[in-house]
Amino acid sequence: MTLSKVKTVVRDSASVVSAIESRFSCRAFLADKPVARQQIEEILRVASCAASSTNTQPWKVYVLQGDQRDALVAKVCAAHEATQADPSRSAEYGEVDGYYPAEWISPYIDRRRQNGWGLYGALGIVKGEKDKMHAQTQRNYRFFDAPVGLMFTIDRVMGRGSLIDYGMFLQTLMLAARTLGLHTCPQAAWNNYAKIVTPFIGAGSDEMLVCGMALGYADESALVNNYQPPRETVKSFTRWV
Repeated sequence: MTLSKVKTVVRDSASVVSAIESRFSCRAFLADKPVARQQIEEILRVASCAASSTNTQPWKVYVLQGDQRDALVAKVCAAHEATQADPSRSAEYGEVDGYYPAEWISPYIDRRRQNGWGLYGALGIVKGEKDKMHAQTQRNYRFFDAPVGLMFTIDRVMGRGSLIDYGMFLQTLMLAARTLGLHTCPQAAWNNYAKIVTPFIGAGSDEMLVCGMALGYADESALVNNYQPPRETVKSFTRWV
């Protein structure tokens, strides 16, 4: 730790709080408003300051823009369409490496359902409209039109503690994006197609896909960006011992 960090005083605390509170999962971006490489590099530089156990810094980042971004989108969307046309092909893909629990229990399943139906409600999608649900799911694989797609991997040899470190890195990255007027959407959906993603981005067989992320400028006119899932109160998850 340097002396400058010890002595640093955060004077504009309101801006720090605003960056945290204004972060949300943006699901509609301005496709025609690019993000400069210099901005992406600055966001990653700030994110690299995130804490990690014994300073292991287990994150690996792959940045997709332009033709490469579009090529990955095309490949994964084609696979997504194929599984809808022939559900038996879903066995080729699907969730890997236990991202979600093997069995959902309350209150987590309740919050998950509330979030899903709340989002569909904001989009005017009702239960049973499978084609619309499929199309909305595929928006993930188009990075919600964001001009920048990020893929995050980790060496498989690392333990679950490194995934905690990774979470701090991702949160720091998303907050750094807010300081530049950018928004993000962390995306676990890409994990379903890790077999396509990891070789495409050049990740080694010893790397595991952690998640993807859309990065860009939010489309302020999109109704979906008005959806904000409820948060639990401090009282509900805190016990004073």
